[in-house]
Amino acid sequence: MKFLVDANLPRRLAHWLNSLGHDAVHTLDLPNGNDTDDAEVLRIANAEQRIVITKDGDFELPFALGKGPPGLILIGIGNIVNRDLLEVLDSHRDALFGVAALGAVIEVKRNALIVRE
Repeated sequence: MKFLVDANLPRRLAHWLNSLGHDAVHTLDLPNGNDTDDAEVLRIANAEQRIVITKDGDFELPFALGKGPPGLILIGIGNIVNRDLLEVLDSHRDALFGVAALGAVIEVKRNALIVRE
């Protein structure tokens, strides 16, 4: 799967996804880096068919209106150290990637995944 990790999450998340065989980029890898605005993130995600991973709820409305991104993973954990974030995601890995492939909105909590249609 292809992912675009938003500026509000660590680059380490993109590296973790790549280590699992996915194609992930972080906003730091884009020409404007972490100054890339949401409209450009959305444009790139749509053009490259990338699932956006973010803490930013601003992507929910375009998704609901059918304007992309092709999938959305919202990290709804609050402040968390990078190591703990990756542990939470890894603990949900199979379900997370299975549902992400369906093009849904997934909210990741510490102990649960919430799927929104």
